[in-house]
Amino acid sequence: MSTLKFAGKLVTGSLVTGSLAGLGLALSCGAAVVFADGLGKPLSESDIKQWDIAILPDGSNLPPGSGTPQAGAKIYAEKCSACHGEGGKGGVAPFYPALVGGLPLSTGIDTVKTIANYYAYATTVFDYVRRGMPYNMPRSLTDNEVYALTAYILAINKLIGEEDEMNAKTLPQVKMPNRDNFILPYPDRI
Repeated sequence: MSTLKFAGKLVTGSLVTGSLAGLGLALSCGAAVVFADGLGKPLSESDIKQWDIAILPDGSNLPPGSGTPQAGAKIYAEKCSACHGEGGKGGVAPFYPALVGGLPLSTGIDTVKTIANYYAYATTVFDYVRRGMPYNMPRSLTDNEVYALTAYILAINKLIGEEDEMNAKTLPQVKMPNRDNFILPYPDRI
């Protein structure tokens, strides 16, 4: 029978044997990865740049371009309404949520989360639309289309005016209603 002293207590039996076997397996797999010559290819700066598209809350990494709610309404009707419904009201399919409305989250945990009552930053809307929409063709929208769609979504939620233009300067300035209600899990890492 195997015995091991762990955290001041003696641990015996199959727990020790299984733990040591798991550790050995993990270490041997790591070694296999290190010595696997010929797999993959080195990435160039241009390869990385194509996927380095994260937009931060302060607007860092927002691309050049702009869009208005009017332009966004046309794009939305063509590329978004089939899933998110007319005017972003949802209800087209159970998996495609409403983009507008929603009670304040203070009404309970089961409150439907929408862009107006949940998102902390307007730049998150841009980032998500740019990365994942439309669902059937992610990353197919131009930056101007994404700005326009973001402007439209913010406007139908009454977070910006109907005439406001969104761009790299104006988008981070939009104050979302839920901005101050998020708790940073690791504030000391910022």
